[in-house]
Amino acid sequence: MRTLFVAVVAFGVVTAYGITARAQQGGAALTGDAAAGKVHYTFGNTSCSNCHGVNGEGAFAPALAGRPEITYDRFRNYVRDPKGRMPGYPDTELTDQEIADMVVYFQSLPKAEKPAAWRTPLPENPVPPQRLAIATIGCGQCHGATMSTPRHGMAEVNGDFEWFKRMVYQHTTTQREQMAMLDPALPRVTPGFGGPQTRTPPRVRMGNYSPQRLPEARLKEIYDWMVDLGALPVLTARLAPAPASDGGQTYNLNVYNSAVRGKGVNTEDVTVAVEVPADVKVVSAAGTGYAGTTMAADGKTIATWRLPKMDAAQQEALSITLSGAAPGLRGTIRWGKPAVKADGQVNFQLPGARGGRGAA
Repeated sequence: MRTLFVAVVAFGVVTAYGITARAQQGGAALTGDAAAGKVHYTFGNTSCSNCHGVNGEGAFAPALAGRPEITYDRFRNYVRDPKGRMPGYPDTELTDQEIADMVVYFQSLPKAEKPAAWRTPLPENPVPPQRLAIATIGCGQCHGATMSTPRHGMAEVNGDFEWFKRMVYQHTTTQREQMAMLDPALPRVTPGFGGPQTRTPPRVRMGNYSPQRLPEARLKEIYDWMVDLGALPVLTARLAPAPASDGGQTYNLNVYNSAVRGKGVNTEDVTVAVEVPADVKVVSAAGTGYAGTTMAADGKTIATWRLPKMDAAQQEALSITLSGAAPGLRGTIRWGKPAVKADGQVNFQLPGARGGRGAA
């Protein structure tokens, strides 16, 4: 096993093929490890790969793999105080040790022939704030083409522009403060700390943007666009099978509004629908607002509950009993108010079923 010394010198460049490294800073030696660096870089601990490519090959942001000129000193300085369009990461979210690990990981990789496609491509005919968020600043590479993640965060606390500024400029503290407000018994919709992670307490995945590099006026353009799209209610559903019985297979369906009680966005006219597979029948259903079954245009049976409202931190316990097991059981949640122009449907399913949470 080779040991690589990553020296902090003004002009020194070290070619790296080993899987461990030594990084010198202020007289203290750090031993970096490529395997650990891979965990820090990929979805285990950060979201770096959303912009720089899953294997460091580059995408929206430059390639990092196989570039010996990216020394520990150079990389650390940029991570702490970026001069470009990425946020800066304080030691609370990415330590010097973890930076050393990441540098060794990058240097253990082959240089990429070409960058990968953007994680979030720019759609056709984007409005100017959408182009700004996706193609100029890069917010959309983590938050999607319609900024669904921060729109969920906005709904959690009824966030205004002052909230949004804090979330962008002091994200590593503001995100933790908001997470602390949420009821831990309710499912999280916004990624927040994400997971699984190797650190306790877990890190915040986004750093802090500089107002000098991301002026408030440009931030306001994105915020106003998000408001126009609509704060996105933090509605979720969890399906789980109950013990089977001679009377059929019952599935418990818990529906949640995970916003902060007394502060977050309330919803009205909530419709919960479960798509019943063709090979089973509905025996019975229970819970607030059960409205029976209807036949969809494609011939599928749809069991529906209509809830007049779901206030912040409210949950509803529903259930449906079918004539037999339905391992692919899935459904949707829609709502009337607040109105949204994008992402107006939540998809849910039994764990292990194919598909996932998405938007209409």
